[in-house]
Amino acid sequence: MTSPDFVKLALQLTTMLGFAVLFGELMRRVKQPAVVGEMFGGIVLGPTIFGWVAPSLYEWLFLSSANVTTVRDAATKLGMLFFLFYAGLEVNLSDLKTLGKKAISIGLIGTVLPIAAGVALVYALPRTFWGPAVQAHFFSFALFVGMNLANSANPVIARILLDLGLLTRSIGALIMSATIVDDLVNWTLFAMILGDIAPSNAVPHSSLAVNAALIALLFVVVLGAGRRFGPAALRWIQPHVAWPSGFVGVMALMVLLASSASEALGVHAFLGAFLIGAALGDTRDHHKDAHDVIGSFVTSFAPIFFISMGMSTNFIANFDALLVAIVLVAACLSKVGAVLLGAKAAGMPLDREVWAIGFGLNARGATGIILAGVGLTNGLIDARIFVAMVVMAATTSLIAGPMMSRLLDDAGARDSGLGARQSQR
Repeated sequence: MTSPDFVKLALQLTTMLGFAVLFGELMRRVKQPAVVGEMFGGIVLGPTIFGWVAPSLYEWLFLSSANVTTVRDAATKLGMLFFLFYAGLEVNLSDLKTLGKKAISIGLIGTVLPIAAGVALVYALPRTFWGPAVQAHFFSFALFVGMNLANSANPVIARILLDLGLLTRSIGALIMSATIVDDLVNWTLFAMILGDIAPSNAVPHSSLAVNAALIALLFVVVLGAGRRFGPAALRWIQPHVAWPSGFVGVMALMVLLASSASEALGVHAFLGAFLIGAALGDTRDHHKDAHDVIGSFVTSFAPIFFISMGMSTNFIANFDALLVAIVLVAACLSKVGAVLLGAKAAGMPLDREVWAIGFGLNARGATGIILAGVGLTNGLIDARIFVAMVVMAATTSLIAGPMMSRLLDDAGARDSGLGARQSQR
């Protein structure tokens, strides 16, 4: 990389991070997920607006050097890996033991049924409706649509619950526990799909069955061994490194090693990063300072990835209103409906609180954008479908908080009214 290339890289990252901070803060001011603002900042900075208003300047800044583009893409991928590691840390598998049947029923039914609905939707519509890019791997594409309908974004959901004061209440614990099942099923399925359509050099002729075996091996080694030996190893490491900076450095090494091993096996690097986070998720209460530092590091790095997703295509040119409407309606109906069925199967009454759980788990947020972005990068979907998936992820995140607040406020008002009438009697 030459000196002019480095200058251009610094200008690109500065501009991207500046737009991410600006639009992210604007969304925070209105009590909405920052990731939606960062994505919108990318749309403004990308070919959709900046590239249309000032095409020459846009091309000079972002498209004139292949070397700079390669390094920038590597930086954004690192941002994605560390974000998924942090998302994995939010997964506390021990919560499943505490909440048991309810969390597993809501999580499993709330994930499997939308996947099935997505596959049915793809096959119900004419194949030509989905475009030529998906025809060569149509079944994998159908599974991909299904998992996008099933996805729940646990980092965004955690922030929504925190803003509503629900994170430490029973409803918050139930929602976050249900996302554990969702995450494990969805990310495993996604790794299998990517291995099927874009096999690596390590496993050049892989199939869904081979990928499933490789992912099972990765689960045993990373998740199993990590949960078994990870806490003891971290307790041994803690007094031997600077706290918490040295501890965070050790965590970064583990993320890179797990991601590299995952990629070498022919499974996408993101699964290794997510699994090492999930393996260490139970330790976050014992290393809160380090967990907070990791969160600060990730939140300063990951926005570059999300703004790059907004810059990846022209959202106006590739906006298909009918496709967006179909995907959005199918996502909301299948996810909320499946959560209600899961709650009913667990013996819960279908009251306003259960509906609030459904709308909470309906938020796709950051992980939905990651899924769409990786699918686009690997040729699983085209730009038109990518735009529809991103709009769906952003919209479901925007409506989750207001709907939960409305449902729970109404339920509280109703319960207060009932209590008042009973006291009068």
